[in-house]
Amino acid sequence: MAKKPSARFVCRECGAVSPKWSGRCDICGAWNSIEEESVEPTARARRGNTHVGQLQVTQLDGDTAPPPRVKTQMAEFDRVLGGGLVPGSVVLIGGDPGIGKSTLLLQATCALSQARKKVIYVSGEEAVDQIRLRARRLNLAAPKLDLAASINVAEITAKLEHDRDHQVVVIDSIQTMWLDTVESAPGSVAQVRASAFELIRLAKTVGFSLILVGHVTKEGALAGPRVLEHMVDAVMYFEGDRGHQFRILRAAKNRFGATDEIGVFAMTDVGLVEVPNPSALFLAERRGNIAGSAVFAGMEGTRPVLLEIQALVSAKAGDGAPRRAVVGWDSGRLNMLLAVMEARCGLRFAGMDVHLNIAGGLRVTEPAADLAVAAALISALSGKPTSAGTSYFGEVGLSGEVRQVAQADLRLKEAAKLGFDAAVLPRRSTAAAKRAQPPEGLSIHEFGHLSDLVARFITPSKAAEAVRAEAT
Repeated sequence: MAKKPSARFVCRECGAVSPKWSGRCDICGAWNSIEEESVEPTARARRGNTHVGQLQVTQLDGDTAPPPRVKTQMAEFDRVLGGGLVPGSVVLIGGDPGIGKSTLLLQATCALSQARKKVIYVSGEEAVDQIRLRARRLNLAAPKLDLAASINVAEITAKLEHDRDHQVVVIDSIQTMWLDTVESAPGSVAQVRASAFELIRLAKTVGFSLILVGHVTKEGALAGPRVLEHMVDAVMYFEGDRGHQFRILRAAKNRFGATDEIGVFAMTDVGLVEVPNPSALFLAERRGNIAGSAVFAGMEGTRPVLLEIQALVSAKAGDGAPRRAVVGWDSGRLNMLLAVMEARCGLRFAGMDVHLNIAGGLRVTEPAADLAVAAALISALSGKPTSAGTSYFGEVGLSGEVRQVAQADLRLKEAAKLGFDAAVLPRRSTAAAKRAQPPEGLSIHEFGHLSDLVARFITPSKAAEAVRAEAT
């Protein structure tokens, strides 16, 4: 008598396995995310019939050529990939609904097809006619691009095994795929994992580049089992704010390239347009005579990017606690910076509402933005605008010291290229200052403590008077 398949319960958010169902996952804390899936029994191997293979061992020293690359004909996409698609690799791209994932991949596949690459675009969410209408709306033409609309993984893999000349395969999206050997609905943990395994296995066997589109949860993480991120070679997030035209393609994992590179695109009526110089666009609408604005010379991977940081300090409204509103930066780091300026510089933000915004919709994570944020906050508090031709970068410690950051030369070169005439940065050693000459026409102002920056706008003894005057 055949043994019935047993069941287990898996969290669709983190992939954790539990022996029984519960309303809340003990690992990630998500509610109503645990689903039941069946487990087929496996035959126990006989002890006397085990096969011992020979493990191939080699040495670290050896000649290994870098992997070949397939250029997507989109420079920003290739930058994030590390130079292009690697044959046999698997790339997972996630993003919010409507952010432009399908548009990006349709443009990339059309460009690859025009470059005489054999490409197939498989959609599980749209019909072929819908894809054609979208391509016509975006003025895309690729007569040799193969299109298919299917959610059946068996049909897709059979086609790819029969026609082994495809170099790039796009699956949009992995949450819609369905495998008939798994007894669950599309989008469940078991279906996503099994469907992805079949497609990845075929990509490694045949040697084509596979691009999977993934949905994201309300927290911004990729939906489905966590093991899916470990199965692929690269994980990328397509980010952006619906209210801004900029879209950022950021790599969170990449086995064939760096994970700190970004690609910048602008959403227009004809699709996504590459932005080779994002600094100029991020600063295009900046007004330099407004208090509370400072320019941050940041780094995104190997690319220097200049951004405008905006701050607004106003009297607290009502009797409640003062507000701390942050867009594009870490709110915890803002609270730390405000505490440092109060304790070390004599400034008072306790009775003030503080609003901070990174203009352009880009999210900044590096600590080098501390000095620029501090300059914007001090400027907003004092009412004195920063110099329109000055950029800032540097990390601020808890004692108020300004610490050095990496790649200062690239930041200074980018500022000089965009016409800035001054830069405020951490104090360097004498030997380092002699070795690194600033770009021509750019004056350097080095600060060792945050109080030196405060002195450019307002003296610490007058800070409390300024706060009282602002409140009244």
